[in-house]
Amino acid sequence: MAWSKFFGKQTGEPASGADAFLAAAPIGFFALDAAGRFVFANPAFADLLGRPVDEICAGLRLHDVLADAVPPEAAPFQAFADRQATKGEVRLRRVGSAPVLVTIEQTLDPDRRDGIALRGLARDAAPSQAMATALARSETGFRRFFENAPVGIALIDPDGRLTETNRAFQRLCGATREAAVGRNVAMFAAPEERAELVAKLHRLAAGAAASDAAGGAQDRLNLRLVAEDGKEHVVAVFARALDEAAGSAGAVILHFLDISEQRRLEQQFAQSQKMQAVGQLAGGVAHDFNNLLTAMIGFCDLLLLRHQPGDASFADIMQIRQNANRAANLVRQLLAFSRQQTLQPKVIDATDALTELSHLLRRLIGAGIELKVVHARDLWLVRVDQGQLEQVIINLAVNARDAMQGGGVLTIRTGNAVKTAPERHGDEEIPAGEYVRIAVEDTGTGISPEILGRIFEPFFSTKAVGSGTGLGLSTVYGIVRQTGGFVLVESRPGQGSTFTLLLPRWVGAAEAEGVVEPAARRRDLTGAGTVLLVEDEDAVRLFGARALRNKGYKVVEAKTGDAALEIVREMGSSIDLMITDVVMPQMDGTTLIRESRKLFPNLKIICISGYAEEQFRQTLEGFDNVHFLPKPFSLDQLAAKAKEAMRPG
Repeated sequence: MAWSKFFGKQTGEPASGADAFLAAAPIGFFALDAAGRFVFANPAFADLLGRPVDEICAGLRLHDVLADAVPPEAAPFQAFADRQATKGEVRLRRVGSAPVLVTIEQTLDPDRRDGIALRGLARDAAPSQAMATALARSETGFRRFFENAPVGIALIDPDGRLTETNRAFQRLCGATREAAVGRNVAMFAAPEERAELVAKLHRLAAGAAASDAAGGAQDRLNLRLVAEDGKEHVVAVFARALDEAAGSAGAVILHFLDISEQRRLEQQFAQSQKMQAVGQLAGGVAHDFNNLLTAMIGFCDLLLLRHQPGDASFADIMQIRQNANRAANLVRQLLAFSRQQTLQPKVIDATDALTELSHLLRRLIGAGIELKVVHARDLWLVRVDQGQLEQVIINLAVNARDAMQGGGVLTIRTGNAVKTAPERHGDEEIPAGEYVRIAVEDTGTGISPEILGRIFEPFFSTKAVGSGTGLGLSTVYGIVRQTGGFVLVESRPGQGSTFTLLLPRWVGAAEAEGVVEPAARRRDLTGAGTVLLVEDEDAVRLFGARALRNKGYKVVEAKTGDAALEIVREMGSSIDLMITDVVMPQMDGTTLIRESRKLFPNLKIICISGYAEEQFRQTLEGFDNVHFLPKPFSLDQLAAKAKEAMRPG
């Protein structure tokens, strides 16, 4: 077909050149007459229809090859529903296959030279559509990845203004995309950290031109983001400058990784390490002090045997003894904090214990504070050291009194609590189980959030210097945790505080309290028999030996475990009772007991120690008839324990 049918006679291009161009063109060319019949088609257009060129130009109309219907009023050669359109996509019928989507561009020829009313070109739209689909899919995937990324992502311009943000960043700053875009990113940082952030971003943006080809200059910094509602998040910010090749010269992309939980865990770990170190120090100091106090109290008791109340020295000796007992109470607080104090648990009804304690509490808190004790019905039993539980309640009551200087109400409530699933409260996870709940509520000044996380630290106090030791709440925490319970705190400034104790329910039978001896018999602490006293502290050993001899016992002394074992081998069954310290150099008390029982299984033994009884009981599992006497102890306590251990049966 001649080229003139398409280009018209006015073109000066040689026929051979035009024919060759149209024949080899990868794009389809066609021409229509006024009736919409094809008067020209090149091979590329014929391939789109799957028909020979001659068949197309033998009277075939454009409407005959349109796969989709067009409005009846459309011109014979109008391919689009929009009659004003000159370019668009249509589907053409293709012989032997499904319709093909093509892009058509057409031009009307009002002069209708050579009878041609319209000229057009057509190309297969599938490749471009596939590319557009892939591009759209890529953009959708990127947008989905961007929006749903677990880290906050933000793009800022050279002036630090946000130009794009994702959902994670919006959650961190507590603002919608519309509210965040356009604002300076530094406005979301804590006020004291804004200047450093701005300076780093400026340096980062300025260094983009000199950055490497791998993706621009980059940096990292940690800061605190302050959300619109005031909530803070500690974040690690990874910043990367975009170079000119990325089309965003001076722009910076920021990734915000929320490390609040990580920082909290780091602080918690550091705090636990500090608490453990202080606990170990407290336990070691308490052990040494208990040895000193045992000797002080013991020798005071020996002096009191020779100085009666009418003696001039009696008052001085009693002052020394009372101050030694005060020091012993302080040591017990240290051991309570480190969870190493000696407990004497028994099954009690908390209702009865609190009823007895309420009379003391009323005098303790003063007339300006009202005390309410609300008891629950059918309260479960607990197994605790009643004296230590009373100390816990007293410490909490004293703190509540100090928080209500202008008067108020102190309420103690009891109840049963059932945890069907583990619960986390701050750093504590409470296992599922049944608990007795004791809540101590006050209407005082409350505790600020900054202080709330430190109230159980030893020696931490908000009181004036000299007004307290700072061991009150740490003692509460240590006693309750050693008992197997938990302490929960709820407080807001100006709204008072509530300390809740959760003590495990005792499900066994109530324990027998023992046979009460007549008063005359309890005062008779004399005895007979041979006692092996093993103690590496000279003063304690000297006092113990003199005290036992005064009560009628024959005492053999040993300074070390090795020396004591040799005495056991030599004297054999003539030893009626062995009293040994637990912590000693070389051979400790538990090893001495184990080796001695191998030689004489029925040997009666008393262990003396400033540490908790539970610490060595586990190492002596399976050994019966081993008594325990905590340090510091008095002369009467030592004599009473010796008589108890020597009692037949």
